[in-house]
Formats: sequence, structure tokens, C-alpha cells
Amino acid sequence: MQLKTIMAYISVFLVSGNIWAQSGQTIQIVPGENVEEQLQEALILAEPGSIIELAAGNYQFLGALSIEVEGITLRGAGKNATVLSFKGQESGSEGLLITSNNVVIEKLAIEDMPGDGVKAKGADTISFIDMRVEWTGGPKETNGAYGLYPVQSKNVLVDGVVVRGASDAGIYVGQSQQIIVRNSLVEYNVAGIEIENCYYADVYNNVAEHNTGGILVFDMPNLPQKGGHSIRVFNNKSINNDTDNFAPAGNIVGTVPRGTGIMVLSNRDIEIFENEIAGNGSANILLASFQQEYDDPDYNPLPQNVYIHDNTYGDGGFNPDKEVKTIVAPLTGMPVPDIVWDGVVDGVWAAMFGPDSDDAIYVKESDDTTFVNLQLMLDVILPWGASIDTDKSDYAGSIPARAAITLPQDSDGASD
Repeated sequence: MQLKTIMAYISVFLVSGNIWAQSGQTIQIVPGENVEEQLQEALILAEPGSIIELAAGNYQFLGALSIEVEGITLRGAGKNATVLSFKGQESGSEGLLITSNNVVIEKLAIEDMPGDGVKAKGADTISFIDMRVEWTGGPKETNGAYGLYPVQSKNVLVDGVVVRGASDAGIYVGQSQQIIVRNSLVEYNVAGIEIENCYYADVYNNVAEHNTGGILVFDMPNLPQKGGHSIRVFNNKSINNDTDNFAPAGNIVGTVPRGTGIMVLSNRDIEIFENEIAGNGSANILLASFQQEYDDPDYNPLPQNVYIHDNTYGDGGFNPDKEVKTIVAPLTGMPVPDIVWDGVVDGVWAAMFGPDSDDAIYVKESDDTTFVNLQLMLDVILPWGASIDTDKSDYAGSIPARAAITLPQDSDGASD
């Protein structure tokens, strides 16, 4: 055993004596006096590939934790058994910050952070498994923005996670590549799941309910990675999203109408299929262009090459909010159609005759599924104004099927 490892074990033991067993590269910790210093020191001094096990119990922290060592697994006894509470946090911007590769966080809960729950930045091969992130006081503007927050990372796996109370997004993956989000429950957040400025993501087998918006696929300007593309959203339930938007003023997610099932804002090569979408008061699906001013010549604000098919819809559009209430409902009447596209396209030709085939919106749904193209671009061009288009047959077609995302740390793999 290397001297560094021996010294790490001795140092951690002397802090408080809370270690009840150690074997090889496994460090086991129980709640007790000075546990914050003990855990952080273990995270700093552990050898790459170590497992740090936290016994069941409640752990109180005044400062943020961080992982900078490669290959660390931080494991609790269960997402309702091992609870890391940051209610009294005095320093740090998040509960846990990860900046190293091949990290696994599993079987524990993170609660009541003043900032984000768990942030991973610049990580390759990061996994969040069977865990919970929650603001236990319910939806509040003063809650932290993100529950899980991997950004500028790749090979991201989120599996079996519960997030409640985030004032921006419960599960947020931003500017990342090769992503799976599955088998998770998000509720009472502003956005349940948000995939932003990402390449190649599969979002499936999740339940998003009682959020402001269930599942968002966004692309924003002026970020290091933009031009989000190749996202599949399938086999999810996005239902009864009815929480008033409680995002702090100025946040882009603050524009999301209460009662949005699935929303695509710009992005291209998006497939939305075999989801259950119901009980969303503004609209079950919204497709929108980015309408705010921006200074980014490389940014495309339009949703392009989007294919929506074989979903199951329930009641929707019965209690619209924000611009769905002020702009959409007066054009469509009530209830607002299941699928709403703003109809903003690139130029006069596309407005008059439709976008090119690789930029188009395609819809293949049952006859009783309602749809509207608001034709807002054409409405601006024509002096007499344009009427809305509610004929789904005008949008027949599809996009090429994409293979399931596979990750090096995932033995299960995605399935359709």
C-alpha cells in the first residue's frame, strides 16, 4: 500500500474515530462528531478507484463537499436512509462539486442546499444512481436552482433519481455529450428534466409530474457549446404539471408556462415518441423559437427536424398560462391543442412553402390528437395576416432513426 493511502487512513481515523471499518480501498464512515471534516478529507486523500461508504443516518454540513480524485464512488445505504443535509450551509455554491472523471454517486440523499445540489463540471463518465435531491420545504424561489447539474461533461448517466423543489430544473444536463436520463421521478420543480445545449441524449422511462414544465429540450445562445441536437424523449410520463412557476426573476426557465408537458426551444434532430402526456393545463407539447434578443452569429433560434409520433395524450390546454394564455389561446380557442408549434421559420420562402425537409416539423399521431401551427412568421409577412393551420396531414414525414445511446459505465444500455 502506498504511503499516501496509509497516511490518508490514519489522518481520517484521527479526526473523529467515526470510521467503523476499512478494507483496501473502501473507506466506511458513520455519522458523528466532526464527520464533515472526516468526509471531506477522505474525498481529498483517497486513492483513485476508492469507494467511500456512508452508513445510514443524517449528516449535517456547513460547507460544500468536493471530489477531485479520479474514480471515486460515494455510496450511501439508500436514498431515504443516508441523508446529507446542507440546511445550515455557510460556504460553497453547491452541496457537492465534482471535477474529476469516472465518479459514481449512489444510494444517498442531498437535502436543502442554498445553491445547487450536485454539480459536475468537465467530467468524463459521471453517474448518479438511485439517489434523491430535495428541498424539503417544497417549491420556493429561494431554493437552489438545480438538483443534479452536470455541465460541460460527457458520458453522463442519471438512473433512478428523485428530485423535488428545484427553482430551475430538477435534473439539468447542459453543454454535454452522450447522455442517458432514465427511470427517474421529478416533481414540484420549475422544470422537471432539462436538456440544454447538448449533443446525443436519450431521456426515457421517467415520470415528470407536478412541475411547471415536465421535460424541456432547450438550446441557448452565447454558450461555449451550442447547436443542440440528436435528442430522443421516449417512454416517459409527463403528467399533471401544474405548479406555478417559482423561478427567480430573469431566469429563462421563468418563461415556461405552468402546465407544459414537453417543450422544445430551438434544437434540431429531436424525436419525441411513445410518451404519456396528459393533465398539462397550457399544452401537452410546445415547439417554440427563441424570441429574446441575442448577439451570437452562430446561433440558430429555431426548432428543426423534429419528429413527434406515437404518443398518448390526455386532457391538456384547459388552463393556459403566460404566452399560451395571451397569444395561443385567442388564436386556437379552448382547449389549446395537444401540440403547439409557433410556426417561426427561416425566411420568407420557408414561411410561404414550408422549411426544407431537414428543417421541418413532422407529426404522426392518432386522428384525435389536436395540432396547430400558429404560422407566426407567415402572419408577419402577409398584409392580411395568416390563419392558423390545424391539419396534421400537412406535416407527414419522419427523421432517420438514431441508435440508442450507449455509455462505457452502463451495462444495461438504452432500449426503445
